[in-house]
Amino acid sequence: MLARLNRLFGRGQVVSVAIIIAIALGLGTTVVMLTNFGAPNHIVITSGPKGSSFARYAERYRQILAREGVAVDILPSEGSSDNLLKLSDPNVRVDVGFVLSGEAGKQDVSKSATGKLMSLGSINYQPLMIFYRGATRELIADFRGLRLDIGEEGSGAHALALALLKANGIEDDGTRFVKVADGDELRALQENRVDAIFVMGESTSGDMMRTLLRAPDIHLFNVRQADAYVRRFNNLNKLSLPEGTLDFGRNIPAESTTLIGPTVELVARDNLHPALSDLLLEAARELHGGASLFRKRGEFPAPQEHAFRISPDASRYYASGKSFLYRSFPYGVASLIARIIAFVVPFALVLIPALKMAPAIYRWRMESRIHRWYRALLELERDAFHPSSDPKAREEVLRQLDHIEESVSRINVPAAFGDLFYGLRGHICFVRNLMLSHTSSGSGETTP
Repeated sequence: MLARLNRLFGRGQVVSVAIIIAIALGLGTTVVMLTNFGAPNHIVITSGPKGSSFARYAERYRQILAREGVAVDILPSEGSSDNLLKLSDPNVRVDVGFVLSGEAGKQDVSKSATGKLMSLGSINYQPLMIFYRGATRELIADFRGLRLDIGEEGSGAHALALALLKANGIEDDGTRFVKVADGDELRALQENRVDAIFVMGESTSGDMMRTLLRAPDIHLFNVRQADAYVRRFNNLNKLSLPEGTLDFGRNIPAESTTLIGPTVELVARDNLHPALSDLLLEAARELHGGASLFRKRGEFPAPQEHAFRISPDASRYYASGKSFLYRSFPYGVASLIARIIAFVVPFALVLIPALKMAPAIYRWRMESRIHRWYRALLELERDAFHPSSDPKAREEVLRQLDHIEESVSRINVPAAFGDLFYGLRGHICFVRNLMLSHTSSGSGETTP
């Protein structure tokens, strides 16, 4: 077959096409080897302290993604603020994390770092709960001068509490910030070691919060100015905890309580693979799509954009769901097909024009090899019939013509270019006969 191709098209054209295909295959193989061919099967989630709602979320995400063959490593943190710092630090190996809306505006993180982050959407509300003992407090300003536990530095509760206290003029005015050991909040209140604690589920266990809600002589602060706070802080939401929600028999809480709190965003780096984005949002829909104390069924996940832009992959998911491949095939198979398409299509777009150009380029090369002898032939003919030329000069021209004919006979020409080859040889013979005829007529002899 190779010999037949060589005879029809010439060895050069077959070799040229073979080289183009080999280069394309080589490039494709190199790219595939360097880019982990197949589906991403590993992800790192930064969560929160042990026992917190963020830690529970991360564990559930790990269980859901494991069903699709994706391993999830959980990176503990101090909470929302710490998660944002980890996501913004290129030296930390992390892909996605839970961040409270509005967190980016409180952090000392460069715009270039946060610019490389994107949101997959909001997944839940995170109410701020203020527990205190003693007389009823009507306003946050009433906590001035008291001993307050506002959570670990790096947690969302800490950052939001500082912002709310500052908005009420509480800074350096005798108010003391005391850190109580995790799990010791109730006892610290009962033993008069602190006067109030600010807690959120992202940094405090759910069991401790339920214990505080049921404890006698411990009150949950009712945010009467919730509407004003929501207007001042555009990342906050007004939330309601109806009377008796936690315990109908004991009527806990004893009255409907208004709270405020941000939403939890699923924030990822901008290089997150689209397949993993779909999987995370599927897990979010399974985990957060139902009704709870503060959310309605189907309310989350939602493309609520705050400091971080909604990723294009997330926008496509909210608009039309999972892509066709991931709806039609298992995750691993779909990712494999998508990766193949991503590499094959660009290479085909390059390879097909290159293969179409190969014959034209080869024909141009062959024609150039033949046409250059025409230039030499024209120069010889002009020299041979120049008025000043003598018989010796014509003999030299004939020797050069013999050299041209010998060189042309050694050209390896495929059958497709036979017309050009034989045309050149015929023209060489024509010039030779013309010169011999001119020489014979000049000497008075008749050419046989």
